[in-house]
Amino acid sequence: MHQINPNKLLLSKWTSTSPQQKEKHFIVTKLIRDEEDIVIECILEAVINKNQYCLPWQTLALPENWLQGWK
Repeated sequence: MHQINPNKLLLSKWTSTSPQQKEKHFIVTKLIRDEEDIVIECILEAVINKNQYCLPWQTLALPENWLQGWK
């Protein structure tokens, strides 16, 4: 698991290691913060069709699911 700074995730690019419906490349379009201004979730947008998914930012650190950048 590599370290990720959640405050720098906005507009970062990610590649899914197990693409669903040809959705392989994603970009972080929004960060969701709690009342203490701590990032808790992020919105990932599929590049191919603009579908959006909300997930905890920590899941991006799992190399079995996500690779940083577009590969």
